[in-house]
Amino acid sequence: MRDSDVNVCRELRKQIYLTAERGGLGHLASCYSCLEILYALYVKGILNCTRDNLKSPDRDRLILSKGHAGLALYWVMCEAGLLDAEEIKTFLQRGSHVGGEPCMRDLPGIEASTGSLGHGLSMGVGMAIAQKMDGTDARTFVIIGDGECEEGTIWEAALSAPAFRLNNLVVILDCNEIQKMTSVAETIAHTNWAEKWQSFGWLVKEADGHDPEALEALFRERNDTDRPLLIIAHTIKGKGVSIMENNPIWHFKLPNRKEKKIFQAELGISDEEMI
Repeated sequence: MRDSDVNVCRELRKQIYLTAERGGLGHLASCYSCLEILYALYVKGILNCTRDNLKSPDRDRLILSKGHAGLALYWVMCEAGLLDAEEIKTFLQRGSHVGGEPCMRDLPGIEASTGSLGHGLSMGVGMAIAQKMDGTDARTFVIIGDGECEEGTIWEAALSAPAFRLNNLVVILDCNEIQKMTSVAETIAHTNWAEKWQSFGWLVKEADGHDPEALEALFRERNDTDRPLLIIAHTIKGKGVSIMENNPIWHFKLPNRKEKKIFQAELGISDEEMI
């Protein structure tokens, strides 16, 4: 991972934290888990998506099905020049258009309103079908969580996508192995995701979900099969702050006074910037 990518992602984690503190809440650990995935898609130029073509039928689509990580999406879109920083800083404040989860009617470039887990993939299947019908080369990307894979609608969509031969559909599984207050394995027991998705007819690949270069390389590959693609991105929930990493209690929690000192030191936040 290039030093420049490390520095930018650290700055994005810092802004995500500060924005959550201003707004009074936020799913920090979930945001930090999928940050490099979003960074690779938007900042590395994978998505055919700019301020000038947000309504073009030929644009790529990105659906963040795990919508509680919306702050990560907002700040990465800002880094890519799609959203303004000052608007994001109004997060959850009175009159703001920046909500806790992505809403397509409030911000440009948001392709689907999400947050109710399990539905993003179904929307993505529909978008990918429409792209096929329109005869474009555009792709639809959907980011889901491994805990989210306990939702039945995920598997309804996963079963239908191969039947439509949606090789323009790319699903990225943010596989951090933790859900709300425990591990995914403890909740659902059988988490051999590669085996499951392959049995449904998907092409499956795996990557380090915190390595933008590895992710970029996978995203740039064109799928020459007639199957949709699942990328299992192995991640760490809470990546970047030691007390959050792999700790389930941080699913929906802001730091106390003592914990803020750790955030400040590890994210490079000055005293002036602290809330």
